[in-house]
Amino acid sequence: MKPKLIGFLGYDGIQGLDLVGPLEAFMSAHTDEAGGGARERCYETLVIGMTGEPLTSETGITFKPHKTLEDVRTVDTLIIPGGRGVRLDAEINAKVAAWIESRARRIRRIASVCTGIFALAPTGLLDGRRVTTHWRFARELAERFPKLKVDPNALFLKDGAFYTSAGITAGIDLALALIEEDYGPRVALSVARELVVYLKRPGGQEQYSEPLQFQTRSTDRFADLAAWMIGHLHQDLSVEALAERACLCPRHFSRRFKDAFGTTPAAFVEDLRLGEARQRLATPGQSVESVARSVGFRSADSFRRAFERRFGITPGGYRSRFQFQTTPPRSSGGGPHSKENQTCDA
Repeated sequence: MKPKLIGFLGYDGIQGLDLVGPLEAFMSAHTDEAGGGARERCYETLVIGMTGEPLTSETGITFKPHKTLEDVRTVDTLIIPGGRGVRLDAEINAKVAAWIESRARRIRRIASVCTGIFALAPTGLLDGRRVTTHWRFARELAERFPKLKVDPNALFLKDGAFYTSAGITAGIDLALALIEEDYGPRVALSVARELVVYLKRPGGQEQYSEPLQFQTRSTDRFADLAAWMIGHLHQDLSVEALAERACLCPRHFSRRFKDAFGTTPAAFVEDLRLGEARQRLATPGQSVESVARSVGFRSADSFRRAFERRFGITPGGYRSRFQFQTTPPRSSGGGPHSKENQTCDA
């Protein structure tokens, strides 16, 4: 098996973790196709610099590129990490965008991490596509590139051959999805275990989805079942209904399901519904009652109790805190345009 070549664009002002996080994920991916414990590397990685000189990250860490833009004709997958360089430096942005546009047809897939999308968007390759970025810069992205369909709540999105992700650590989630796409859930799961990324994220970023929670934890029919559940949260997701869909008796289904996910079907369904509810609560125009119905809760009261038990805050309180604003907040110094020294600290 020939390793797939993953290219990472590097430049001064890069966000270090946007580069290192996904890079470590790809380098941790191995297969055992030959058997006997002989592990084969799935990927080769290449840091592509604007020049051959070391590049300096936002935090002052320097990276030595493997090759320059002129030295690389094509790669299997191109990753554009975020950072102040491509978002605010017009010269860097223009050079990176021109290079991407000239080689895009020879690249199987192109992905941006965090504000790396600010270098990809000028190419026009994302026009009309659903994209995401760090929530702090979602409004700025939408204003600068009105042809994009910006979703500020997604962890990562795929639209055709293009992938975009939210801030910093979301780049690792994106890398896991690409690994699973190439080599299946077993390899993705082994990488996730190696990187220890199953720990629950603390703090205020929990409103964003974590689709790999089920993608990398199941290696059989339950992976497809879990994906189906995400799109049918409003339907009957009882043990009996799910067991029928999986062609198993309820008792056997419950046992197999717990072995695969480490939790009961009921608890898993509730987590999926509450996770989706967080995203919908952050969308303007959604009432608590409409969100409750749309994700499958029988009543708004049962939804409120489950939500508060799970997150320690009421749905209404959560909505007021995290709802994406469509108009700029009234602040003398607020907004991404005025805080040019902010980083993608997601």
